[in-house]
Amino acid sequence: MTNLFSRIKNVVMADLHEAMDQKEQKNPIAMLNQYLRECELETEKVRKLVERQYKLKDEFSREQRQATDLAEKRKYQAEVALRAGETELHQFAQAEYEQYADRAQRLSASLEQVNGQLAELERKYEEMKHKLKDMHLRRMELMGRENIARANHRINQVLDQNDYSSKSYSRFKDIDNYLDRLEHQVNSSYYRSTIDARIAQLEKDTKLEESKSI
Repeated sequence: MTNLFSRIKNVVMADLHEAMDQKEQKNPIAMLNQYLRECELETEKVRKLVERQYKLKDEFSREQRQATDLAEKRKYQAEVALRAGETELHQFAQAEYEQYADRAQRLSASLEQVNGQLAELERKYEEMKHKLKDMHLRRMELMGRENIARANHRINQVLDQNDYSSKSYSRFKDIDNYLDRLEHQVNSSYYRSTIDARIAQLEKDTKLEESKSI
């Protein structure tokens, strides 16, 4: 059953990768935009990790300072109890001092480690931001070159005299023929209306002359 599920998973993943490859070939800029969005999400995740590491550093620093202060306080109290002859109180304060001193030492080591991790994380985060910016610039360059290539292709289709069968050139010819037909129709209508007007004026003038002669 496990092998069956594995085979099904492999088939599905293979189909998915094939579909992605076809999509990338059809519209590489769209796929590039998708990749950039994924990189932006990963960069944002790292930014949040950097912020979390800063908070962790602040917590370690606060705990380390508190442990150091308490260790110094218990050390002083142990000395005061010893001078006063309070053996039991001295032993208690001394034990507290040792615990706080050990805690402060461990926290100092952890804080040093956190600082090193934070520095490395910040370095990688800055590197990711620079790479992301470079990818955005490269996308702009690719889009510019793609636009020029498409424009030149269209222009060549229209202007190349050896390619009269292109759709763009045919479209220009269709419009030109339509304008010729429209001009002919307009001229015919103009002359027709002009002739009608002139004939009507001649008939009017003729009737006027005939009425005068009577």
